Amino acid sequence: MIKHLLMLLACLAIAPARAAGDDAFWDLLKGGGQVVLMRHAQTDPGVVDPPGFQLADCATQRNLSVIGRADAVRIGARFRRHAIRVGEVLTSHWCRCVDTARLAFGKAAPAAMLDSVFDERAPATADTSNATIAWLARHPRSAARGNVVLVTHAVNIHALTGVSLNPGEMIVATLDGPRRLKVLARTRVH
Repeated sequence: MIKHLLMLLACLAIAPARAAGDDAFWDLLKGGGQVVLMRHAQTDPGVVDPPGFQLADCATQRNLSVIGRADAVRIGARFRRHAIRVGEVLTSHWCRCVDTARLAFGKAAPAAMLDSVFDERAPATADTSNATIAWLARHPRSAARGNVVLVTHAVNIHALTGVSLNPGEMIVATLDGPRRLKVLARTRVH
């Protein structure tokens, strides 16, 4: 009984901190001109894509699960509920990223700089990170254009920010020097 009470109290203590972080995330986006890095939504079980997968054939890849598809739709609904304007939506070429973006935002433009660096065929992590940083440095952001959303993989986001995200989790980030992004706020799907 005491153990359950302590667990309940711990959950209640965490909830306000999560809500405050969630509020900061949405508040930053309301003004527009921000960069959102998003990990694709939940996939079918498995750590890596099957051997011999092809980017042009979603049937050969690890794809979004039913839960992941629902989460992606829920993410889009949260953006609309908070009246967040979304400009460009760039994604990795992997189907799980493209599908997450299309389900959430109704659009997706694949960009090689967001492709997974986990795959041995992919460019080196530093090359991909540098390409993303360079794109952000030269890409004009303004409130009028809305927020830019980049849907990619956990390994790419970690390389850019040092932060590990769960499926469907998002951060608002800004350039912090020539090779890294600084995280300003974070939110979860739920």
